[in-house]
Amino acid sequence: MTRAWILPMSLVLSGVLVATAQVRDGSPVLAVVLLLVFAVLAWLYSPLAFPRSIGAVEAQRRSAADGRPVVYWRAGCMYCLRLRIRLGRNARRSHWVDIRRDPAGAAEVRAANGGDETVPTVVVAGRPHVNPDPAWVRGQLPPSA
Repeated sequence: MTRAWILPMSLVLSGVLVATAQVRDGSPVLAVVLLLVFAVLAWLYSPLAFPRSIGAVEAQRRSAADGRPVVYWRAGCMYCLRLRIRLGRNARRSHWVDIRRDPAGAAEVRAANGGDETVPTVVVAGRPHVNPDPAWVRGQLPPSA
């Protein structure tokens, strides 16, 4: 199991344990509600909540061709999640690179942040922006076709 799945799987396991305890205490409805809450949290903190990641080299090539920003992120990062949620459907109009899966992406982030792997780092027109305001990022997205 990769590091990106440790927190989501822990949340699912915790949800199952809490729900089991609630069922034993005679509260099956509360058990279902709590299990759903844990499942939603697990999904939010998993790589599934983000658009499909591509490699840094491919993202840079595509960005040069279409002008879309490149977003470097990692699962479990609450700032990345904040950016993803605030962009909504517009998140798919940028190129996402998971730095845990792509060493070249991690190297790009370290180069932009003085050796630190601070995410989200958004590259627009070759300039990196560390943890930018989601409204600003939304303004950098090209118009949808």
